[in-house]
Amino acid sequence: MSHDSKHLFCFGLGFSALTFARKMQAKGWKVSGTIRPDSQKDQGKRERLEAEGIVVHSFERTLPLIEASTVLGDVTHILSSVPPGKEGDCVLELHAAEIAKCKNLEWVGYLSTTGVYGNRDGGVVFEDDSLNPSSPRSEQRIQAEKEWLGLTEVHGIPVHVFRLAGIYGPGRSPLDSLKSGRVKQRIDKPGHIFSRIHVEDIANVLDASIKRPRAGRIYNVCDSAPEEPSKVTTYASRLLGIDPPPLVAFDQAEMSPMARTFWLDNKRVDNSRIISELGVKLDYPDYQSGLKSLL
Repeated sequence: MSHDSKHLFCFGLGFSALTFARKMQAKGWKVSGTIRPDSQKDQGKRERLEAEGIVVHSFERTLPLIEASTVLGDVTHILSSVPPGKEGDCVLELHAAEIAKCKNLEWVGYLSTTGVYGNRDGGVVFEDDSLNPSSPRSEQRIQAEKEWLGLTEVHGIPVHVFRLAGIYGPGRSPLDSLKSGRVKQRIDKPGHIFSRIHVEDIANVLDASIKRPRAGRIYNVCDSAPEEPSKVTTYASRLLGIDPPPLVAFDQAEMSPMARTFWLDNKRVDNSRIISELGVKLDYPDYQSGLKSLL
């Protein structure tokens, strides 16, 4: 099959999926996907994406793809970045049947999260470890992963699950948060570690998986330098030539309930599978190189 007959369809053209979509489009692939129809912002987004040559469809839980069988008819690769809700995974709920009928499907990717592992008190997690979610959101993710991998078991569809660490990239990084004045504090919680990944490296991992598909496989997607968030903020401040925000003890820190849920889990995510199995060479193996490139 030649490049010009490759067709990537993304359920959810968000930050990560769009970075990947543009990478594949640059190789001559046909690219299409979905955005939510609800806001004015999305109207502007639709126009921008269509100007880039990406075919855009409206989709959300209450609005299935119109003529899904036709839309997905010649698709060779599918990526879903749509998070599940309380009611489950809306992509599968609405379109599992059409996905199962795709004749030319070579690869399917589902973007999940390392949140499925839950808390390990700073220990290392590998893809085959048992899952121990600490929030309802992570429980929903585990269910969605099972349903996607079920397509491999039931229909032989080549599904791959990618568990993403904290994502950063252009316009979405500690540098941007500091410049905008959003970061008022560094949270002091010694030994509390997070893993992260540059959005370009997510695209690199997905591309590598397409070249070496292994149906039913799960991959941790993160860099090689898990670190305490306060140290990352300190480093970003230094790059910007500003004083870092004050250190505040975790117990005293003001945070939204949503922000607090991210601190339930303390773990180091192992990335050796993407390196050994997919041959990935990360462009940004640590936050220092990633942040420098964003400067």
